Amino acid sequence: MPLRRHRATLRDMDMLMGDQIAAAHLTDWRKLAQGLHARYLIDDFGAGARFVVAVGEAGDALGHHPRVSIGTGYVDLELVSDDAIYRDDDGTEYVVEWVTQQDVDLARRITSIAADHGLDADPASVSETELGLDTARSATIAPVWAALLTGSAESQGRGSPGDEIRDATVRVPNLWFEETDAHEAPRQRFHLEVYVAPEAVEQRIAAALAAGGTVVDDSDSPSLTVIADQDGNRGVIATKG
Repeated sequence: MPLRRHRATLRDMDMLMGDQIAAAHLTDWRKLAQGLHARYLIDDFGAGARFVVAVGEAGDALGHHPRVSIGTGYVDLELVSDDAIYRDDDGTEYVVEWVTQQDVDLARRITSIAADHGLDADPASVSETELGLDTARSATIAPVWAALLTGSAESQGRGSPGDEIRDATVRVPNLWFEETDAHEAPRQRFHLEVYVAPEAVEQRIAAALAAGGTVVDDSDSPSLTVIADQDGNRGVIATKG
């Protein structure tokens, strides 16, 4: 969605812009797509579970919790508020999914907890993937994709002022619509948006090129770089939402 700067007195649930998040100096965290992401390295599942319990207690105290995933050797966390306030240039308010002050506060607390548990952060390895679909008729086709991806009409426009599809339980990647002129098939319409930490962009692009990909458009690099495979199918490597 277009995020135009419109800032009055900052309230706790106002969405934070990129410069405000950067000013928080969250060294363990990276802002990708809508949320703050962190990865902490663990020796075993028990260490991860103990860390998550402590994070949960901190979240209880603030009334806010991260999304959590535990895998072999890591705990992944995402912080995002589902009731952030976005104001357009006319002052109209929308409830969206985005980073707010409560996410920044909890991120700082989690960083401290990780240090207490002797865990190292690996911010360069965080990633988020979304689906993009080129269309001139998002309002028309969005209900179909809401049904296909989530089975719920409520996922259309959830956490967004647009027609984007977002599953409340995060079972599937977000689907957003890129507005285009009307066009006839065949043409690639779907593409992947792969969000990575800024320090990982160069390596990720190099890996794609070494595998046979080509750069189609790097005019917005390093924020956005369009990569094509040998058949011309395109994907985007991005560093921010």
